[in-house]
Amino acid sequence: MPRLASTPDGRRVEVHEPVAAPRDRVWELFRDTETWAEWGPSVREVESPDRYVAAGTEGRVRTVAGLWLPFAVRTCADYRWTWNVAKLPATGHRVEARAGGCTAVIEIPLPGAAYAPVCERGLRRLRELAEATD
Repeated sequence: MPRLASTPDGRRVEVHEPVAAPRDRVWELFRDTETWAEWGPSVREVESPDRYVAAGTEGRVRTVAGLWLPFAVRTCADYRWTWNVAKLPATGHRVEARAGGCTAVIEIPLPGAAYAPVCERGLRRLRELAEATD
C-alpha cells in the first residue's frame, strides 16, 4: 500500500515489499542495470558503461513506449540510490534490513504518485527474482 513519507529528498510516496532474501542480494538487483528490464515494468532496455550503478553513473533507458531517455544517478550509498531521468527527479530505491530478510522500497516524487501501482508490480517482480536466486 503506497504511503506518504519523508525522505532525504523531501516528501515522497513510498511503496514497500517484504523480501525473504538477504539485503545485499536485493541491493545488488536494484543496482544491476542488466536486471532492470526483468523487474522494472516500464524498462525494456538499458545502456550504461556501468553494470552496477553508483553515484555519477549515466546512461539511457528504453521505456515500454520505445522512447530512449537519458539517466544520471545522483546518489548511491547506505542501501539507497536516486536518479534523474530526462533531467527530472525520478524514483529512489532503498533496501531496509528486517528479520527474515529485508524490505525493498521505491520512493516516488509527489508529481508521479500515479506511478505507484507500476512500482508495486516492479517490487513484486524484484522479490520473485531475489527469492528465486537465494
